[in-house]
Amino acid sequence: MKTFTNFSFYPYTDILFGKDTEKETAKMIRKHGGKRIMVVYGGGSVKKSGLFDVVAKALKDEGLFYAEFGGVKPNPRRSLVEKGIKLAQDDKIDFFLAIGGGSVIDTAKAIALALTNDGEYWKFFNGPLPEKMVPVGTIHTIAGSGSETSRSVVIVDDLDTGHKLSVNADCCRPVFAIMNPELTYSVSAYQTGVGAADTIAHTVGKYFTKDNPSCSLGDEFGEGLIRTVVKFAPIAIANPADYEARAELMMAASFSHNDLTSIGRSGKRGGEHPLEHQLSGHYDTPHGAGLAVIMPAWLQYIANNGTEEQVERVAQFGSKVFAVKADTPKATANAGLDAFRAWLRSIGMPLTLAELGIPKADFDAVIKRAVDANKGTICGFIDLDEKAIRAIYSSV
Repeated sequence: MKTFTNFSFYPYTDILFGKDTEKETAKMIRKHGGKRIMVVYGGGSVKKSGLFDVVAKALKDEGLFYAEFGGVKPNPRRSLVEKGIKLAQDDKIDFFLAIGGGSVIDTAKAIALALTNDGEYWKFFNGPLPEKMVPVGTIHTIAGSGSETSRSVVIVDDLDTGHKLSVNADCCRPVFAIMNPELTYSVSAYQTGVGAADTIAHTVGKYFTKDNPSCSLGDEFGEGLIRTVVKFAPIAIANPADYEARAELMMAASFSHNDLTSIGRSGKRGGEHPLEHQLSGHYDTPHGAGLAVIMPAWLQYIANNGTEEQVERVAQFGSKVFAVKADTPKATANAGLDAFRAWLRSIGMPLTLAELGIPKADFDAVIKRAVDANKGTICGFIDLDEKAIRAIYSSV
């Protein structure tokens, strides 16, 4: 008989969802105590779209001081965080507003961690968990990372090891998230697919948990969320201004990463993210695209090498998400993975390392980095030693 594990669910972020909600930004900042704001953004698209001007006017009308910090790139860099810390300290910033995608939000979070921990933040990516962070609010313009409601911060250490590292602590959740699906209309078909794959990966990582992997309600949340992405991602790609599709994807991305889909389960989970971080962290490939390559390969390894219970779990994923059925759990698992790959391909995602631009000559280096970054073994739903890691990368 299955038993539940103790779990913690911390739905901290104040969500404002719908059309024109960005016009409420200043009021949300006031509500959450901000007076001196650093607006963090990426390459300038938020200015070209006019979104920045809308927000800036709202801040000015409310009498709030704000400083700008732009230039964030995908797979956010530690070196840029360091620059942001100095500017934020000089301007006595007490609130961060991130406008953009997950990399912008994670950059703002990292700077915010430094400001409330005497400039120290990098130690949290290598050991102890932080307990406080200067408040961060978000207006995200692409659905996928879920960072707008998650406890995660992911940064590439371009100053030292080159590894992509993360912090996961409740204090790292934004205090508010403004979600207007219309702001994602301009996202390209490819980036919409990237976001969809990223969203699925966040729930897949929680769905495959080593200890007490099954909780009926948690499973229903996770399976339903993934089915929602499977249904609406192609619609958004075919018609970028379909409000319903964009809204469903935006909600799915946030709720995939705010711990709702992990209720009733705890312990070691997933394994797909540590494998993927060696790709986007070193080759600057889109994180979701790397996950599209790694997820099916990782699940296939489990179907081929896992215990009877682990294979049944992969079969359940295929049955509940893609409605496949075969004579045995392994056959069902394989049919589900075939359907998963076909769906990923249908939304324009890569399925091989070659499609990501990673040459076979680099495989040994990729494997070594994965082993070194995880101290020899990737611990998760199924533990992966160097032989297993090599098998997964070599399969794609």
